[in-house]
Amino acid sequence: MQDRKPQQIARELALLSLSQLPVNPKKLTEEHLPKLVLATVRTLRAEVQDTLDNAAAELQRSNDRILTSQTRASDISTARNMLQEAIEYTQTAINQLGAALEFPELIQLANQDKEVGKYAIQIVKVVNEERTTIDERIASALVDWQVNRLAQIDRDILRIAVGEMLFLGLPDSVAINEAVVLAKRYSGDEGHRFINGVLRRVTEQKKTA
Repeated sequence: MQDRKPQQIARELALLSLSQLPVNPKKLTEEHLPKLVLATVRTLRAEVQDTLDNAAAELQRSNDRILTSQTRASDISTARNMLQEAIEYTQTAINQLGAALEFPELIQLANQDKEVGKYAIQIVKVVNEERTTIDERIASALVDWQVNRLAQIDRDILRIAVGEMLFLGLPDSVAINEAVVLAKRYSGDEGHRFINGVLRRVTEQKKTA
């Protein structure tokens, strides 16, 4: 896995935290921000453990199927089918292990690097407090679409990028690139292209404003 910079980890942590924001931004107080990010880290830790447990269960199913194919299969065709099922269980376990490996770096840095948590909180705070302004910028760059109809993950990635551009001093090109990276990790197959297009229109409108 490629090492990522603390700000990239913070951005990802902020993205995962935004799903827990209240619908009404005013309901989130200053003291709740660190607790929100901490809760996200704890949730990730629990998800990793659940994924590992599920992978272990799939491997056990695979092992049981292999033993059954050796001792109870009445013919070669039945044994072959049982082995195929065992392979499928093993593949599922491998996929689950791959998913589990995505989060330990994020959890570790969020716990050990104060800058990660600090910047994640800054992002969440900006998106929460400046949501109206940020959403207006996004809405003006959307073509035949509305902000509230976007998939939540795409909307939050856009909010982070625009928030960093407008309020945290991140250069537009960097904000776009980082948003595309997040979209490739969390959005659908076409999500990163859509987000890239919207953010480029946001920056064009900034220049002409």
